[in-house]
Amino acid sequence: WLEIAPSGTKCVAEEIRSNVVVIGDYSVLYEHQQAHPTVSVKITSPFGDTIHKKDKATVDQFAFTTSEAGNYLACFTVDSDNKGLVVKLNLDWKIGIAAKDWDAIAKKEKIEGVALELFKLDESVQTIYENLLVLRTKESDMRDVSEVTNARVLWLSMMSLGVCICVSVMQLVHLKRYFRKKKLI
Repeated sequence: WLEIAPSGTKCVAEEIRSNVVVIGDYSVLYEHQQAHPTVSVKITSPFGDTIHKKDKATVDQFAFTTSEAGNYLACFTVDSDNKGLVVKLNLDWKIGIAAKDWDAIAKKEKIEGVALELFKLDESVQTIYENLLVLRTKESDMRDVSEVTNARVLWLSMMSLGVCICVSVMQLVHLKRYFRKKKLI
């Protein structure tokens, strides 16, 4: 459930890999019988391309297959003719395995019962495995970035230490010369 202020916008973001099926249903709930609020919906890809757009909607659905990996954003805005109403929105966003029509798959493959459950579990294992591979890649990238950052910090620390030592040697030489000139040493 999302509550959207009268002049506000609510956005929902989901990080999704490429080539994943996404299905969503949304409906506006209205408690006042005399008012039928509507919302405008815009779903965008990670690069800002509009995937789905609908104005003055109370109930609708969307479906797409992701073309690139990243954050997909669904924004819901209360239409201007619903002045002063806080709108409640029911959003059912399904991704990957949850978006599959298992009944149609069971009919097509002619499987049922335990075999269907095993088929679902196999799909789940495949998805988990793919997610682990993605996480491993991200972890490797983060480790590389961390190592580069650590090397830069080490270099900067050595440079600062070198500058501090040079400045202190120059101060000692200057003070020694100054005190000899004043004949204090």
